[in-house]
Amino acid sequence: MNVNINALSTEQHIASWSWTDFAGFGWILHIILMVVMTLRIVSVQRNIGVAIAWIAILYTLPVFGLITYVLVGEPMIGSRYRQRMDQARLLMNEMAERERLVFNKGQELLPEHYRGVSKIGTRWTGFGVFAGHQMQLLTHSEAIFERLIEDIEAAQRTILMEFYIIYPKGQVLDVIEALVAAGQRGIECHILIDSVGSFSFFNSAEHRELERAGVFVHQSLPVGLFKTLFKRSDLRNHRKIVVVDEHIGYIGSFNLVDPKFFKQDIGIGQWIDMAIRSVSENEVSIATAMAKVVITDIGAENSDNLDELHKRVNSYTRKLYVRHPTINDMNSRIQVLNNAVDYIEQPITGATSIVIPKMPVVDGVVAQLIPSAPQVTAHVIYNTLVTVIHRANNRIQITTPYFVPDEALSGALVTAAKRGVDVTLIIPEKVDSFLVQHASQAYYQELLEAGVTIALFKGGLLHAKTVVIDDDYCLFGTVNIDMRSFYLNMEVTLAIYTPEMVAQVADCQESYLQSCRFMGLDEWEQRRDYERLFDNVVRLFSPLL
Repeated sequence: MNVNINALSTEQHIASWSWTDFAGFGWILHIILMVVMTLRIVSVQRNIGVAIAWIAILYTLPVFGLITYVLVGEPMIGSRYRQRMDQARLLMNEMAERERLVFNKGQELLPEHYRGVSKIGTRWTGFGVFAGHQMQLLTHSEAIFERLIEDIEAAQRTILMEFYIIYPKGQVLDVIEALVAAGQRGIECHILIDSVGSFSFFNSAEHRELERAGVFVHQSLPVGLFKTLFKRSDLRNHRKIVVVDEHIGYIGSFNLVDPKFFKQDIGIGQWIDMAIRSVSENEVSIATAMAKVVITDIGAENSDNLDELHKRVNSYTRKLYVRHPTINDMNSRIQVLNNAVDYIEQPITGATSIVIPKMPVVDGVVAQLIPSAPQVTAHVIYNTLVTVIHRANNRIQITTPYFVPDEALSGALVTAAKRGVDVTLIIPEKVDSFLVQHASQAYYQELLEAGVTIALFKGGLLHAKTVVIDDDYCLFGTVNIDMRSFYLNMEVTLAIYTPEMVAQVADCQESYLQSCRFMGLDEWEQRRDYERLFDNVVRLFSPLL
């Protein structure tokens, strides 16, 4: 009988290993993995706060930290998605060049001190400054739904929508009914919806009804176990955009949800949002830029969409389209509506009603669209925000539901307050995230010590996302003051350079202040030690929230 002496010797050697030997081998492997992951984090993560937070998780919860970092540690949007995005953007740029549509000009329209900050957006997004808009600030949900339904019913060619959440209850059903009617009368309607934010919608009767009517419903960034190996599942499409016939555009913090029905069981009151409706008859405007963003996003989702976009671009010409013949009539109807009432009372759950003045239409607005996406536009909105905070001379007024800045942004606000700028932060007293609430509170001490006014809104979840700088600059859109919005999500904001429009946003912020409780430094310093400790511990992980 032949015996393999080498194999027998190896088996006997392995059998002779003790548990101590296995433990020692495991410990060495663990150390190697920790060192490798630490080096990986330090080399990849450009934000120091994010790097420190991940290293803290890695060494505090080694197994959990290792697996979590592999799955969601780096903003991997997926190589195929990135390739389709690049191809879709190239197709849209070629079409714009063929049709002589110039998107990257207009800096000369701005005061000298804003031209530099505008170029940050243009460099990364390709969108410059557009003039000649009629804009109206819509300050509560009923006004948003009313105007949106009117525009859908008057649409003649196309309706493009992009939302994070569609929750088919209340007035949202009226919007869906209007979209169904539009699809049935031959209007081309496309809706791009985040697959996680609107997970339940894709199994709803309303979704099926829209598709039966010929409305194209697209899932944005679909998730799955296999996909998680190649891209992060928590990178979400947080944009909220509506474009009707390429000359009417909506942007703001609003999802397609009715606040009377949405998340009413979590004890924080109604969500409060704002939107801007923009109208322009110019060939290139905020609305056409919005349309370019939505179409590019749809084209990037899958190969079929990209192929269809390629066919459309090759056959497309704006010369075939007739400008909307009733745009002036629609604007006249807006003016009649403006003259009918002087104010709107907005009921807020848990507080007395606040009165927000009815905002008139502002003509000749100059603005710039700034979309952002991970691995596509760098950190364009974050860089824009930090730049304008440092340039502020008189006033910085921020409204945000989630305030979890990094050191650079927090330092910019502290420095601004110390050099005499009036800095006001308007945030909800309660939010729908326990960790975000405590991470946000960890920043209060240094802000209050610097003289920043912290106003805690008592009337619900104030979901508006606005930044007013002095009297002539405003950021208005979907971006929260947190690292998820700046680094991970697909977002969009509107930079407004017209003082009359900036004043309207500031007036709305002042209305919110009437329902706020102002946090004082003395009150804050009276908290118990364990409360401060907990906030500061959560702050370590704030870059990941």
